[in-house]
Amino acid sequence: MIHDEINQIDPTYHFSSAIEDAIITRAIHTTADFDYMNSLSFTNKGIQRVANVLQNGGEIYTDTTMALSGINKRKLNELNVNYQCLIADPKTFELAAKKHITRSMAAIEMAAQSNREKIFVIGNAPTALYKILEMHDQNQLDVSAVVGVPVGFVEAKESKIAMDESSIPSIVNIDRKGGSNLAAAIVNAILYNLDLASGE
Repeated sequence: MIHDEINQIDPTYHFSSAIEDAIITRAIHTTADFDYMNSLSFTNKGIQRVANVLQNGGEIYTDTTMALSGINKRKLNELNVNYQCLIADPKTFELAAKKHITRSMAAIEMAAQSNREKIFVIGNAPTALYKILEMHDQNQLDVSAVVGVPVGFVEAKESKIAMDESSIPSIVNIDRKGGSNLAAAIVNAILYNLDLASGE
């Protein structure tokens, strides 16, 4: 049904690969928004890097409990992937208060202490994307890939453009739309199609 409507919207539209088809289709299925046909951007082998971390038992950090709840835990457990959201961790509150930064930024600093391969899944906080970029540029954060789709009007689009233009492997959408449900949908699309994703 989604593909039929895509053909009606733009008969010349084509997916760049089977895995991008899977991701974009799931994004549309989750949001009922066909703008994701054109707004999702995949850079620096972001899809492949996400798949590699999942297949190698790495870590996922989300910026909201909603994003974390939407990702298929059974699949993550099968792959021995560690997953967590540090936004409500008491240590995150303490660090944010001490440094006068947002909890989303503090959570990135907390996650940076792990030496495992890691993916950041951001659906709400532009400040988290900026913190990832800042720490990466200062060689304070080793990040394998970012799924960055924060929603909103203040710096949401701008933070995604900055991530898209960086050297960090990423999947972002270049507009104001997004959200935790979209972030989870993108990760799930890769989880369900690891055979396609790892070969990208």
